Parts: sequence; structure tokens; C-alpha cells
Amino acid sequence: MAFVKVLKNKAYFKRFQVKPRRRREGKTDYRARRKMVRQDKNKFNNKKYRLVVRFTNTKCICQIMYATIRGDMVVAQATSAELAKFGIPAGYKNYAAAYCTGLLVARRVLKKFGLDEAFKGKEEIDGADYHVEDEENDKRPFKCIL
Repeated sequence: MAFVKVLKNKAYFKRFQVKPRRRREGKTDYRARRKMVRQDKNKFNNKKYRLVVRFTNTKCICQIMYATIRGDMVVAQATSAELAKFGIPAGYKNYAAAYCTGLLVARRVLKKFGLDEAFKGKEEIDGADYHVEDEENDKRPFKCIL
């Protein structure tokens, strides 16, 4: 039998650096997160809001967050299990439930920032797209990254 060189010896494992826990679990892509959270230097200490959607085994969780040096802060959240209060008895993990949960968290954020009266949303349902344009109002629409 030929001599086989051991490549991963004790010296290799002494210098081996373990990846961060959420990277090992496959939950966080840190390159994409860094690109999304990065803020321009001239906008120092402004909040860059993002919508985070997570699916568990039974429900959908939507959160609006922003990043700080201390960690991520949650502004508002809604779960699809709360849709039972609005007359949806089951099916909390499908596409429609995720859409409704996103609408619910959006209304909560607008109410928290006092924009719910300025931006009513779509009054009549006719299937056409609805976009809020920047107008000459005193308040601009709330924007967040998905």
C-alpha cells in the first residue's frame, strides 16, 4: 500500500475558523444582506426599512425592520394566524395568506407613522394596478425594500 499524505492534520484544524451560525444553518446569505442593508455615507443614521417574510410549518410571519449597529430593530409585524380575526379560518401558509399578511403589516406601519389618513389605498376593487406617486404633499409615501 502506498504512502498517503494526511492533508487535514492537527495544524490544519488549529487554524480552521468556523463559519457564523446562521451561515452554517443556511438561513442567511451575508453577502446579499450586506448589499441590501448598506446605506450611503451622505444618509448617515437614516433608517433603510425592509420587509422580511418568513414561513414556518404552520404560518407566515411578515416584519418591517431596519438595521442598526446594535442589531436589527422590528418596527411592526403581523402573522397569518391573526387573519382568523378577519374571517379567514384556515390556510395560513399559502400565497393568498402571505399577501393578506403583507397588507396587514403595511397598514400597521402606516398607522404607526401617521400616514394611514394621507394614503388611503384603493377605494374600489376593479383589478387595475394602484401606485402612489410622489406628489407635492407634506409627507412622502413610506418605502421599504423587499
